[in-house]
Amino acid sequence: MNMPQQVLLRDAMRQLNMTRDAFAERIGSRRRALDAWLLPDESNEFRAMPEVARRFVSEILASDGRRSEYTQSAHEGALRQALATEGSHHLLSVSQFNRDAIDELFQLADVMQPIARRRKVSRVLEGAVLANLFFEASTRTRVSFGAAFCRLGGSVCDTTGFTFSSMAKGESIYDTSRVISGYADAIVVRHPEQGSVAEFARATNVPVINGGDGPGEHPSQALLDLYTIQREFSRLGKLVDGAHIAMVGDLKYGRTVHSLIKLLALYRGLKFTLISPPSLAMPAEIVEAVSRNGHVVETAATPAQALAGADIIYATRIQKERFANDEVLEGFDNAFEINRALIESACKPEVVVMHPLPRDGRPGSHDLSVDLNNDPRLAIFRQTDNGIPVRMAIFATLLGVEKLVSRSMRDAAWTPPSHIGPDDSPFHGLD
Repeated sequence: MNMPQQVLLRDAMRQLNMTRDAFAERIGSRRRALDAWLLPDESNEFRAMPEVARRFVSEILASDGRRSEYTQSAHEGALRQALATEGSHHLLSVSQFNRDAIDELFQLADVMQPIARRRKVSRVLEGAVLANLFFEASTRTRVSFGAAFCRLGGSVCDTTGFTFSSMAKGESIYDTSRVISGYADAIVVRHPEQGSVAEFARATNVPVINGGDGPGEHPSQALLDLYTIQREFSRLGKLVDGAHIAMVGDLKYGRTVHSLIKLLALYRGLKFTLISPPSLAMPAEIVEAVSRNGHVVETAATPAQALAGADIIYATRIQKERFANDEVLEGFDNAFEINRALIESACKPEVVVMHPLPRDGRPGSHDLSVDLNNDPRLAIFRQTDNGIPVRMAIFATLLGVEKLVSRSMRDAAWTPPSHIGPDDSPFHGLD
């Protein structure tokens, strides 16, 4: 496979764990030239990488015992091994991943980028059917999974909510899973009860993906979040190793932060600042596991003094739908709202602001403010865009077509949009 230069370069920086500045110096190039090589082909600033530079990058990787376009990957197969669980191939928890598997997934997501940007099309999943079983409200996750499957040529069947499910008639998870397995080639399940998605997986050999199980996990969201962090850091000249990550809001019921902090714990020397009311603190077992990996974990009751030095602010909304009937929220006030004034006063200039969405825009929610919408530090829309290539990579691996994607691509026949939306257009198509 003639690997696209953007994929080769990003994967090389991941494998060598280098910033753009360090990598440019290593290959004897100027940073400006490297930035131009990394741009999408359709960008006016894109420049083709000289063949001698491509060979040199491959030689560096080969001599270092790492991935090379011309040599077998040192961690090839790590991703398929990570997804092998419950007697089949499923994505149920981020605990299935190590760093080799993450790198392999992100390299494949990089390959998917031209399709996700609507410049290329692929039909490697033509004839395959995805069942999106969402027994809990969802917009982005459900549509994102469906779009990712369709971009690879598959088709999607949706169901949303218990009301429209046979479970409302008393059907068991086992029976539902077994029946849907006869209709679909892959199943995405979101369920309000923790552990239910794993129960779906035990009843079938069809690949099952956890789209969120109550307060448990949301592995694909965490993977796209980490992919976003890597891409944002690449632009800023940072590494995930040694980063300072601040997580704000509902850390007790927020399954996205549960999964993300476990993935980030695979890296080295991180500092986590966990900011929440005491009643919504991160579960103690997760904090203990992260601390055992040698990371610094601090807690704070309000954001104002705790965000200084943070590289990433990951805000979450309050998950009131998961509260017990007698549970009362205390200590959550307007001090928790992540807005422009707070960012300007408490954070360093290059901070990246993230949120898994949806953000709660109702009065008194104290969630991520819309006054940051035109601020380039806000990465939430780049974050959602990244969900498409990451989920495409997951589907391609689970269904065994990951090696077919590159050679199956052809130009899109329609005219794609010049950019997705105005809120993040300054960085659209860059990093």
